[in-house]
Amino acid sequence: MYQQLTDIASDFFAEVQNDARRVFHGRGQCYPGLEHLTVDWYPPVLLITAYDIIDDPESLKSAILSQDRLAQIECVLIQHRKRKGTPSICLHGETINRCIVTEGGLKFEVQPGVNQNAGLFLDMAPLRTWLQENSENRNILNLFAYTCSLSVAALAGGATQAVNVDMSKPSISWGIRNHELNGQDPRSVKSIPHNMFRSWGRIKQFGRYDTIIIDPPSRQRGSFDAEKNYGAVLKKLGQLANQSADIIATVNSPYLNEDFLLNQFQRYAPKCRFISMMPVAPEFADRFPERALKIYHFTST
Repeated sequence: MYQQLTDIASDFFAEVQNDARRVFHGRGQCYPGLEHLTVDWYPPVLLITAYDIIDDPESLKSAILSQDRLAQIECVLIQHRKRKGTPSICLHGETINRCIVTEGGLKFEVQPGVNQNAGLFLDMAPLRTWLQENSENRNILNLFAYTCSLSVAALAGGATQAVNVDMSKPSISWGIRNHELNGQDPRSVKSIPHNMFRSWGRIKQFGRYDTIIIDPPSRQRGSFDAEKNYGAVLKKLGQLANQSADIIATVNSPYLNEDFLLNQFQRYAPKCRFISMMPVAPEFADRFPERALKIYHFTST
């Protein structure tokens, strides 16, 4: 039943895996019968996320552990997204719900199995790489900053300042810890832990910006709905962006296709020019890419 997953795990764990990565992406609809599973590696924790009932989690665990020939896995957690509160259960080793992982030479705190998200979106790894390579001497605005992994990457790439905006104070505090983990000057980081729509004045105080990142949830009850509210963010770009600023905008909803953001920019930020679609991590291959995470690169004019 788990042969495809086992084959992928065998290749993955044949080498020492120091960085956090997705091991198996069943949600991409490329593995019939396993669409309800994802497996993520947060060394030394393996997190299995189940979006449907798993009748025999022990056999699933054993199938993966049998491929861990270098004994890298110390803890296996399974998180049940279909159950109330999305609880996680330890299937192997002692429970580890907090660890420091690396990616591209950077360090991040993750909390696997605690909430729906561990604190580091692994599909955004190519964007973090791009930011490390394209942030020299730039002022960065990071909207919907979550745990600030993107601003960590930007400062690692030589940005002079990063302004993180997120209405979740715990997420912003987590992001501050991520900056500290990487030895980044706290004077270069500005945190705005408030509702973005009530904070435009303060956001403007730290601008204008050379790179603006817009990475919202597709829907967050009481605060943001991509389909309804994206345009309100784009309307502000003219007041925030320097000339020729990079605008990185994402949408991650199966209900909003590749034209959604293009149309939103054309309507609400017509002076921005589309450059390209940016890649997501290759292990997130999706049979229907139009339904998966989409990252757009625009430039202001």
